[in-house]
Amino acid sequence: MIPTEINVTHCDYGDPSHLQAVATLINTYIRDEMGGGEPLSKSGRFRLVDGLQNSANAIVLLAMYRGSFCGLLVAFENFSTFTAQPMINIHDIFVPRSCRRKGAGRKLMNALIAEARERRCSRITLEVRHDNAAAQHLYRDMGFDDTNPPMYYWRKQL
Repeated sequence: MIPTEINVTHCDYGDPSHLQAVATLINTYIRDEMGGGEPLSKSGRFRLVDGLQNSANAIVLLAMYRGSFCGLLVAFENFSTFTAQPMINIHDIFVPRSCRRKGAGRKLMNALIAEARERRCSRITLEVRHDNAAAQHLYRDMGFDDTNPPMYYWRKQL
């Protein structure tokens, strides 16, 4: 796979193949060693695509190579009170093992960066697992780094 052969497109919620790709890629991500969780049920997959479609702030990008989906990026536009401008947070970025190290992740990230610039966003944020060296390498190579001062990512399950 040559990176120039990878195309990135916004999810077309009217295209069943796009909806299937989002659900399949998220479930593949969940089952991946970097995901860790229980795959979504059929109703969970429906709630996923319905929720994304109905979220005014969702940005869902799909990478394709020769007619097959090879990557997914899900992000959400928010608003930064510190810069008084929009910002984007990457929630998920996933490339299946069979497609890795071929440029799909970089293409997805570049497409989002271009969109963030068009939207006049002040920044893009993301979370990365401490043990995901490959993703950290990609993000650093693209200009992402720890915050100053460093921040923690915390959560409360409900």
